[in-house]
Amino acid sequence: MRAIPGGVSLAVWVSPGASRSEVVGVVDDRLRLRLSAPAHEGRANAELRRLTAELLGVARRDVSLASGAGARRKVVRVRGVGLDEARRRLQL
Repeated sequence: MRAIPGGVSLAVWVSPGASRSEVVGVVDDRLRLRLSAPAHEGRANAELRRLTAELLGVARRDVSLASGAGARRKVVRVRGVGLDEARRRLQL
């Protein structure tokens, strides 16, 4: 996780198709997430945006994919939350 102008950038590793969406932990400096949505037609990416917004207390429109739309390793940008606040909310 690193600070960017107006927010934070998160490196994540996602596992789509899980029974529920949740944070697993941090592995190799990436936030590991399980997503309940399948990796089909952008559903997992939409669920990633929803879950990230919920965890960090921002609107979905403030969460965007910077890279990795078709991969398990992604970079997510979140506007409207600082680095310290993001770490606190994610309990990192």
